Amino acid sequence: MIEQIKDLPPNMVGFRSSGEVTKDDFDLVHQQVDLLVENTGKLNYLFFMDNDVGDFTIGAWIQDKLLGLQNIIEWNRVAIVSDSEGVINFTNFFSKLIPGEFRGYHKKDYLEAVAWVSEKAIVIENEAGKSEKPKK
Repeated sequence: MIEQIKDLPPNMVGFRSSGEVTKDDFDLVHQQVDLLVENTGKLNYLFFMDNDVGDFTIGAWIQDKLLGLQNIIEWNRVAIVSDSEGVINFTNFFSKLIPGEFRGYHKKDYLEAVAWVSEKAIVIENEAGKSEKPKK
């Protein structure tokens, strides 16, 4: 299942996957991505994986690839949030292959991912109680 993440900055869209994900789950994603690109001219996108890559059906992977190809020129910033090192490493590598910037984040860094995707600077309080900018 894919659900839209609410309460995000207006210049981005975000989605959370859980359980089994099928091609039909991507209908919402395509609609919201098209709307954002129409309104802003670019695509700032966050995908929070609360499941494993094995939970995506073949149809879901095809829809995911179609989403990427359909908006290849508009990709601006994309964050994939997951605790899978494989997903994070693939996302970081993928950024070298196509237009736009792609970054993988761990779930604990969700707010940093939102700030980066939305192109907003945030300040995070470190363990010593001092404010610092997130790592790039």
